[in-house]
Amino acid sequence: MAEVRTLILRAPGTNCDGETAFAFELAGSVVEFAHINELLGRKELLSECQILAIPGGFTYGDDISAGRLLANELRLKLGEEIHRFVDEGKLVLGICNGLQVLLKAGLLQPRGDTACQSVTIAGNGSARFECCWVHLRVDEATPCVFTAGIRSMYLPVAHGEGKVFADAGAAEKLNAVLRYADEAGAVAADYPDNPNGSVGSIAGICDLSGRVFGLMPHPERYVRGTQHPSWCRQARRDWGDGLQIFTNAVEWAQKI
Repeated sequence: MAEVRTLILRAPGTNCDGETAFAFELAGSVVEFAHINELLGRKELLSECQILAIPGGFTYGDDISAGRLLANELRLKLGEEIHRFVDEGKLVLGICNGLQVLLKAGLLQPRGDTACQSVTIAGNGSARFECCWVHLRVDEATPCVFTAGIRSMYLPVAHGEGKVFADAGAAEKLNAVLRYADEAGAVAADYPDNPNGSVGSIAGICDLSGRVFGLMPHPERYVRGTQHPSWCRQARRDWGDGLQIFTNAVEWAQKI
């Protein structure tokens, strides 16, 4: 079995790197960390791994807008290297702040939209920080590697800016992998099932290849059964819904 190496990118304000590392290690990957300044100085680090992960947090204090500053660093200083990384069949995962970064870096923009940014992440419709658990429905028609074999999930969210906001017609061009749903699994547009007011109830997006994936919920916070808020009242579960995302990534990367 080929060894899979995951590079977890840090920046000032990243705070979910430990949980993300644990999830990838649980899935069978070797994990390394790199601060953005280290990666800029040693760009060859990318070529040494098969998965790049941008975890949650508040990079650079979310000044200007959430994820914008780190997104600019990736786009302007590492754009060529990251595009080559993806073209080689490797994987990129962005969680919460990581989705904000990937979207604002142009890595998840709608099909055919290269001239401008027509989709972004804005402040929650509730005008407050949302910290809760949400039901998610997976669109199995998308090419997303990370969600293969998954139909639904129950995961936590924790963000102040998580609302997917799009120009007219742009949302329909996205590969929307995850949508907020109600307890019965029906896509839900209303609060609190859709906790931030995202257009189309979108909670996760992938690129055309299915190998670049960003989502607002935190799969790394539910990889063990005991992390469920009602774990002591339910039948025992060894693993949480989020683990399959990391397992899928590692299994795919073993083939690279």
